[in-house]
Amino acid sequence: MTHPYSDLPPKAFWKTGVVQTDKARWPDVFTPKFQITPHSAIATAGSCFAQRIRQALAGENIPILDAEPTPPEFNETLAKEFGYGLHSARYGNIYTPRQLLELLKDVADNRVDEALFWQKDQRFFDALRPNVEPEGCVSLKEAVELRYQHLARVKALVETADVFVFTLGLTEAWIHLPTGRTLPVAPGVIAGEYDPEVYKFTNFTHAQMFRDLKAIRRLFKRFNRGLKLVLTTSPVPITATASGQHVLVASTYTKSTLRSVAGEIAMKFHNVDYFPGYELVTTWGRDDAAYAPNLRTIRPEVVAEVMAIFLDAYGLRQKEGTAGAVALKTPKARPFEGHDEDRDEDSDDNDADDDLVCEEILLEAFQK
Repeated sequence: MTHPYSDLPPKAFWKTGVVQTDKARWPDVFTPKFQITPHSAIATAGSCFAQRIRQALAGENIPILDAEPTPPEFNETLAKEFGYGLHSARYGNIYTPRQLLELLKDVADNRVDEALFWQKDQRFFDALRPNVEPEGCVSLKEAVELRYQHLARVKALVETADVFVFTLGLTEAWIHLPTGRTLPVAPGVIAGEYDPEVYKFTNFTHAQMFRDLKAIRRLFKRFNRGLKLVLTTSPVPITATASGQHVLVASTYTKSTLRSVAGEIAMKFHNVDYFPGYELVTTWGRDDAAYAPNLRTIRPEVVAEVMAIFLDAYGLRQKEGTAGAVALKTPKARPFEGHDEDRDEDSDDNDADDDLVCEEILLEAFQK
């Protein structure tokens, strides 16, 4: 007798697809919808874990787009502090689909709202990316001008890219009520001052994020009809929750909802794909521990395995790859004054082995 499961391949069964499989390579775990070649222009954005994808591509001579290249006078430490080289532009970490959607709308309209700047110690911070100018700007005019420059570079980025890799990180966010805009970090963590009459907590639902991702796809088509989107879900648990739930329950909601919406949008559109990096890290089918003792930082060898699967699926790994990024033509970088380029990187006892830049981790400073 035959039935629908009679002739399915080994990957379709738990025993052969998980228990007995090669857990370093995970054969057939991901079959790309579309091709990415060593000549494809790739842009990256998203949560902290998106930085890992950029690092992996940089090691294989892949033309990663860099819309806002590091000024030559910056060393590696200073560049990281100012948001250079983390993603394909200095947008900082984009944790939610709503953030990316609102950024693209700003790009389309060339719009900067002066209400979205914070003042601290007579310095001005862009509330939509407060971590990229860690010491702020001397004036609101300077901060606004830097924002306009950033929007121009993001426009050039999406117009040039062949593939945009976006890593989903959070469902929780804070909304600036006067403008309705979504912030990457709660007011008061880096700059700004929390006022419950001005800022409201939200926890995005599957339906909201599905609409946002569809709108992102439409805007991408407006800028660049050939642009393809690869979605991933960050396997890094959330640092803290303002939902009122236990952080374990809140983190599970966040990651499962992000995974679900990414999968559904990928099933619906031929030019959107989903890479299962989240599953490869978090599966209980692993033979080894995926996380460091803090249970958030992913062990380097696990990251390397996951990134190798991503690169192999697209045929991008090369025996003699060299790190590379393609800088888009950009105005000469403005000099920054008053910064010690020889300062040591700040150490963090909880994440000392983690080289990612992540605003969310700052929330740990507020735990009691």
